[in-house]
Amino acid sequence: MMAARSHEVLAPVLRDIEAVVLDTDGVITDSAKVHAAAWKTAFDTFLTEHPPDDLAQRRPFDAGEDYLRYVDGRSRLDGATAFLVSRGLDPTEASVHAVAGDKERLFTERLREHGVDAYPGTVRLVRALRDAEVPVAAASASRHARELLTGAGVLDLFDALVDGGEAARLGLAGKPRPDLFLEAARRLGVPPARAAVVEDALAGVEGGRRGGFALVVGVDRADGPDTRRRLLRHGADVVVNDLLELLVEGAGR
Repeated sequence: MMAARSHEVLAPVLRDIEAVVLDTDGVITDSAKVHAAAWKTAFDTFLTEHPPDDLAQRRPFDAGEDYLRYVDGRSRLDGATAFLVSRGLDPTEASVHAVAGDKERLFTERLREHGVDAYPGTVRLVRALRDAEVPVAAASASRHARELLTGAGVLDLFDALVDGGEAARLGLAGKPRPDLFLEAARRLGVPPARAAVVEDALAGVEGGRRGGFALVVGVDRADGPDTRRRLLRHGADVVVNDLLELLVEGAGR
């Protein structure tokens, strides 16, 4: 008798979930590092041209720690403001827009020059969700989300997309407010109490928790010594290093 062929099925933590909303940068696409590099150049230039009075606050932007704490998951304007304030500055609206605009230009240049890929583990999870007839949405504060997903060849895997452009059009507040996730769940036709959010940003997992989602999954790709604890503290129910951890082997038909 021929043995049953194994295939990947959803891990128990996802078994009762009826819809999943995934953040884009750092969860679906390997683009967080491109954002971080663009922010670093923009912020370091600004700090050089407008140095804080405190010498210690003039240190360069840390593409790991500062990105995670102040920028990741937020809109460009919110992220620029949060970081500059953290350095003891009182930025004008013009300064915030200038830094955010510089970052946008740098990111766009790097994106179009190098492109980005989708994480293989994420693609496998999304395919397993679709096989299980669980609708899936992508959400992002970035206006580049559609371009990123299209370039990575995965846009057609998602039943809905809510990005920064949609957020601006609909007047949705940025993370850690849950508006992006709630709109994505609404488009999937599933209430948040029966849906999951998958996020790598502290502001994102906090948004998922504030939105009343049944499950908030934190993604710690860097596997840093403190990142897992911080994701849990901000609202994640579980933390994984790769979304493959949300799949298990099951017997095929």
